[in-house]
Amino acid sequence: MSVTSDKNPTSDEVKPDLIGVTIDGIAVSVPKNTLVIRAAEEAGIEIPRFCDHPLLEPVGACRQCLVEVATPDREGNVKPMPKPQASCTMTVSEGMQVRTQHSSPVADKAQQGIMEMLLINHPLDCPVCDKGGECPLQNQSMSNGRATSRFEDVKRTYPKPINISSQVLLDRDRCVLCARCTRFSDQIAGDPFIALVERGALQQVGIYEDQPFESYFSGNTVQICPVGALTGAAYRFRSRPFDLVSTSDVCEHCADGCSIRTDHRRGTVLRRMAGNDPQVNEEWNCDKGRWAFNSASLGDRFEFPMVRDASGELRVVSWQEALVAAAEGLRAAQGHGVLVGGRVSVEDAHAYAAFARSVLHTDNIDHRARPLSADERDFLLRHVAGTTPETGVTFEEVGRASSVLLVGLEPEEESPILFLRLRKAYREAKTAVHSIAPLATRGLDKLGGTLIPSAPGTETEVLTALTGEVGPGADTDPLIAAHAALRGERPIILVGERLATVPGALPAAAELARTTGARLAWIPRRAGERGAVEAGCLPGEGGLDTAGIVAGAASGQLGALVVGGVDVRDLGLPGASEAFERSFVVSLEIRPSSVTEHADVVLPVAPHAERAGAFVNWEGRVRPFEAALSTSALPDHRVLHMLADEMGEFLGTRTTAEARASLETTPAPAAKGYPPRVRRAPVPEPGAGELVLATWRLMLDEGSMQEGEPFLAGTAKAPRAIVSPATAQAFGLAVGDLVTIRADDVRVTVPVLVQDMVDHVVWLPTNSSSCDLRSLSGRAGAIVSVTKGGAA
Repeated sequence: MSVTSDKNPTSDEVKPDLIGVTIDGIAVSVPKNTLVIRAAEEAGIEIPRFCDHPLLEPVGACRQCLVEVATPDREGNVKPMPKPQASCTMTVSEGMQVRTQHSSPVADKAQQGIMEMLLINHPLDCPVCDKGGECPLQNQSMSNGRATSRFEDVKRTYPKPINISSQVLLDRDRCVLCARCTRFSDQIAGDPFIALVERGALQQVGIYEDQPFESYFSGNTVQICPVGALTGAAYRFRSRPFDLVSTSDVCEHCADGCSIRTDHRRGTVLRRMAGNDPQVNEEWNCDKGRWAFNSASLGDRFEFPMVRDASGELRVVSWQEALVAAAEGLRAAQGHGVLVGGRVSVEDAHAYAAFARSVLHTDNIDHRARPLSADERDFLLRHVAGTTPETGVTFEEVGRASSVLLVGLEPEEESPILFLRLRKAYREAKTAVHSIAPLATRGLDKLGGTLIPSAPGTETEVLTALTGEVGPGADTDPLIAAHAALRGERPIILVGERLATVPGALPAAAELARTTGARLAWIPRRAGERGAVEAGCLPGEGGLDTAGIVAGAASGQLGALVVGGVDVRDLGLPGASEAFERSFVVSLEIRPSSVTEHADVVLPVAPHAERAGAFVNWEGRVRPFEAALSTSALPDHRVLHMLADEMGEFLGTRTTAEARASLETTPAPAAKGYPPRVRRAPVPEPGAGELVLATWRLMLDEGSMQEGEPFLAGTAKAPRAIVSPATAQAFGLAVGDLVTIRADDVRVTVPVLVQDMVDHVVWLPTNSSSCDLRSLSGRAGAIVSVTKGGAA
């Protein structure tokens, strides 16, 4: 029997050299440098292990995978090594003969001895351990350990649990020192604050007192821990694996489209785990995707439709009465607009687009519930719509790119799995990362990235400079390096949705890609945005975008709005609340929002866990998911079909399958027939006591979908005003001083953090605790006044 590797080389890769080895009498051919433990897997032979993980570098910490190894000498005589070897650290060699515990009494005895040693101090608390029922130590102690223990002394104990963070707890007496958590933190996430401390019998996992375990990816250490040493605070002591029903799912929090597993019991979601999808998220996910799923179960969810009565109060009514009221209001209105939020599936997005055009007969529809620009629609239709993993940029391409240019994008905060791929590319493929931004973030540092300093609103100038020739000069060194990198092999340009607020920046990025031959990809922040582009949730020629719809509602040009999953404050538009108040508003929503107070009809829709559908991630990859919980809640596309039926039209979106079939027969959106003109933004010029504002959202902020998870909220970064040393000196500021930032109706007081960045600029998070700048976020280079001290 011969087993060969299933790793098929791509067209630009050299076919690997194959090495022939024998494992338990089975001939195996595997690529050079393959670990023995992987070669055994190719032959279908399981070797017990704890420290080994296919995505982590080998360390040989637990020694559970010991096997007998014999190799040919110079004369070709096969000679055994004097002692069993760790199969997770040894690579194969031609003619090697391996005997595992299945055929070698020596390997079997060695593995039993290691297991006995690991269990000497391990507590016998499986019935109350969160890992019980899905524990590798539990399983392998039965399959590869002794039936009885010879240890009769008192087991070592530690105080427990230790809060490594607000959401990760450590039981030190269960730890088997496999170093999976420390290697993940150091190698994958780049957050090496959890470490093995002490040596010998006193060695244990811990954290440094002056460096708490602040990581967006800490939940992965809980999942890969082979024992119950690391547990999640939100799930601890709540259930057992055999009580749970598991459903394959896709994360709804960003545009990466991570594969996840939703575990629920008695109609309640109890935990979510990262799924194994090598093409997208490998085996990882972020803490937001893992733990932020409780918002729909907070007790304020809409269960029944509501209609605003003559007294101005919303009252609960039947579905029929609500649909009649909505239909009558929409018929009576002159001019309509449809606004779609980023939470919707591609089927829902299609239903909104079809409802706008087939029922309301309007092209006034937009899915961009955020700041935008006139350039963005044409950019999306020309460079994003219709791209697929076969024609566009993918995670795998990012992982082997020679260079990556980030513009208007902070991956660790806005696209976490993309960040992990970039970090892997930096570590393994030596990918050069450059970022056009006002400051180098900690995430950019972990990518080994280089900052191309740029004040907010000047990104167009930098992109234009990269397109042409760059002259030498000390002040332009990062620009020269990026200019050369973009003309190397396999360069990629990644632009974020924030770039839309800078006039001319998106066309300039497209022109840079055309000039250099770089691959170009757009990375939105919300899960539903990419699918909404494909579904046609963009205004047609002559149609109004989000800003135009709000302005039209404010002026009376549009008398009615259909709104789904939109927060008025996220729009960053002045007078948006008044525009909604003036219009007849039909709101499709899960929980009360800033639209609810203006809504005339509220139609409840299903949260993510209770609906089936698909997202389209930033690659253009369709990510289908099934409903984890079976309830009577209706998805947006079903509610819109019912409303269309009440208005005498057949929408054809009664079921997920019907909505998908309808979407496939809908013509793809088309771009204009002429290329957009690159318009440059004016350079902001702050006056005395003023600075230019730079801002973007942090991953963990005050977003409504994160509500209901206090342990996750405990790891959110506290808001800080970041300024350069020169700016701090000019304003008389030192680290930790309070500073007050004012602009329009915004007044924020936060501590100061000083670091190298562009002068005359202050950075603040867009929507963190006590720091809400959403009304300013759409104005690239907004000018704010800055004063030392707290607000008066």
